[in-house]
This record gives sequence, structure tokens and C-alpha cells, in this order.
Amino acid sequence: MEARAIHGESYNEYFLTIEEARPGGNPNDKTGENGMLEAFLHRRVVVDLRSEYVCLGTLHGIDAHFLELRNADLHDLRDTDTTRENYVAACLSTGIKRNRRRLLLDRAEIVAIALLDDVVET
Repeated sequence: MEARAIHGESYNEYFLTIEEARPGGNPNDKTGENGMLEAFLHRRVVVDLRSEYVCLGTLHGIDAHFLELRNADLHDLRDTDTTRENYVAACLSTGIKRNRRRLLLDRAEIVAIALLDDVVET
């Protein structure tokens, strides 16, 4: 393949092949198969789910289908009058209310994941 120049630089410096874009396919990508999630390992996280649940805990493991959390709080928002945001913000000051020692979350049900330290109080 011939490299084209873009403003004096190689075309290949800006684009990846399909193989390189796949997890583990780019030799310059040091994040591994689970990409950015690996930076969250062994840290406290907030996981927003598609359903009326929110989960807080320490991210302990990652595979293709599940996230494993330890010392987790799986909270059913239907059981309370508070909003998801207010519940998570309250956990910043009161701590995670652990109700599971170990919990597996189906990755297909996850909408978002953030470090608990990154939660902004409103």
C-alpha cells in the first residue's frame, strides 16, 4: 500500500486498518482487550444500567460478557423517591451501602460506567 501525504505527514499516521481497530489489533494500543475499562480496575465505580437500577462498587474483573464488582450496592430506584443522580451523590458523603460481596453485571445492560471519584455533586 502506498502512503499518501497529508500536509507533509504520512496518511498511515492518521488512519488504522480494520485489523488494527479491533481490540488488541493495534500494536501501539497498550490498553488490551478491554480497552479503557482496565483503567477502572480495583477502583470504586458507578454503573448506570438500562433498567431502574444503579450499581456502585469496586470493579474487580472484566470479561467479554460481564463486569465483576466487589462490595457492591445494587440499588433498585423503584424502591425510593430519590433520583439516580441524588442517590449516587449521597453515596459520595455516606459511602457505598454494600448489599453484595460479589456481583456480576451483564455488559449488554450497561449504559454508562464512571469512577465514583468523577461524580460531580449538584
